[in-house]
Amino acid sequence: MQDLLALDALEQARLLREGLVTSTDLTRAYLDRIARLDGGLTAFVEVDVEGALRAARRKDLKWTPRGRQDLPPFHGLPTAIKDLHLFRGLGARFGSRAFRNFKAFIDDGLSKRIRAAGFVVLGKTTTSELGTMPVVEPDIHPPTRNPWNRDHTAGGSSGGAGAAVAAGMIPIAPSSDGAGSTRIPASFNHLFGIKPSRGRVPNQFGHADEHLIYTSGPIAHTVADAAALLDVLAGLTVGTPHWAPPPPRPFQRMIEERPRGLRIRVVTKTPLTPTAPAIEAAVLRVARELEALGHHVEEGQYPTDANPEEFYPVWQHSAASAPIPDWSEVQPLTRWLAERGRGITLAQVQQGVAALEARILAWFGDVDLVLTPTVAVPPPRVHAFRDLPPEQILAGILPIGAFTAPFNASGQPAASFPMGLDPEGLPMGAQLVGGKHADALVLQVAAQLEEALPFRGRQPRL
Repeated sequence: MQDLLALDALEQARLLREGLVTSTDLTRAYLDRIARLDGGLTAFVEVDVEGALRAARRKDLKWTPRGRQDLPPFHGLPTAIKDLHLFRGLGARFGSRAFRNFKAFIDDGLSKRIRAAGFVVLGKTTTSELGTMPVVEPDIHPPTRNPWNRDHTAGGSSGGAGAAVAAGMIPIAPSSDGAGSTRIPASFNHLFGIKPSRGRVPNQFGHADEHLIYTSGPIAHTVADAAALLDVLAGLTVGTPHWAPPPPRPFQRMIEERPRGLRIRVVTKTPLTPTAPAIEAAVLRVARELEALGHHVEEGQYPTDANPEEFYPVWQHSAASAPIPDWSEVQPLTRWLAERGRGITLAQVQQGVAALEARILAWFGDVDLVLTPTVAVPPPRVHAFRDLPPEQILAGILPIGAFTAPFNASGQPAASFPMGLDPEGLPMGAQLVGGKHADALVLQVAAQLEEALPFRGRQPRL
């Protein structure tokens, strides 16, 4: 069974369809692994043992010799839902004491597609409070730790999803990303994660998303697994595609194509923070590999006028808009952000995002892709920001989101893929950014690099 759990998500799904393993057995094996490992990681805020086993048994009853191939793409495969989402019957704490007793009675849009795809949901993965921090250290449970080194963070805000997939407690996970919240945990946990284009995945709460900076995407061990889950979230295999132009074929099929001769700009430094030497060297190694694959790689510079103050109003307005029943129960940083966001109007936020988008797209220009570090620094130690005043917390987390947040404002697709380990044994990630709606191209080149570089298959020692 441990060999089975080590397989990619798509391979496990194939074995389920062919009747070579039951969903009940697979679910029980993952639940056993969670029981053994999660006490030292805190990737889960809630594990629904009985509910998951009931769901798995129902999946097994639907398997018949004639009907297996007509089942949903991930029928019977375990996963988990980030605790910023509503999943009927499970809690929805949003990483906050203010919602510690709240239970969802409906599914949000993402959870509906996860159900329709056939997944068995084992529980809820951890998140920072309201998704505001790139580390998961809320007041309602212990910090989420990195499976590669438990003294360090797993990232955030989808840190629970990243740690759970990296530790083999689930094979794949949906996540969300508002300033890097998918890509940062992917980088810190040696995984692949993609933030899709704006409009690719419908907003889980039904909000109009032409100006939203956050969206949902997959965290996985492989590009193929992530592409298949993106097909589900984007409605290409389950549901209806959203307003971004759909690809001519599902992403899972499009990654089989191998483009050549692309123009790729590599940027390793930002004026916002120094880049760790090991991370810069790893990105340059990826650039050389892209040249060997037949692409044209040129050096570039990060925008010299980059100013994080332009992004803060979006963050502050989002915190102020949260329907918190009792603000005395939220963490100091969240309360501080909300206090500053109450005077900011939605129109001001939308104007600011539009201005940032125009500048970033102008800087991106006519290249096909941009290659950067995902995060300029290694995963910080757990509690690195504890007890600091809000201004110092902002300064401390700036290096974590410096390369990721701009592309939330621009709405471009951006993915993090693993680059191996630094001298301290901590994972490093590189980011590929595509033009507007060029999700398929990002996935295709990531698949090329996955084949060319020897990083696939590395697992933390647990």
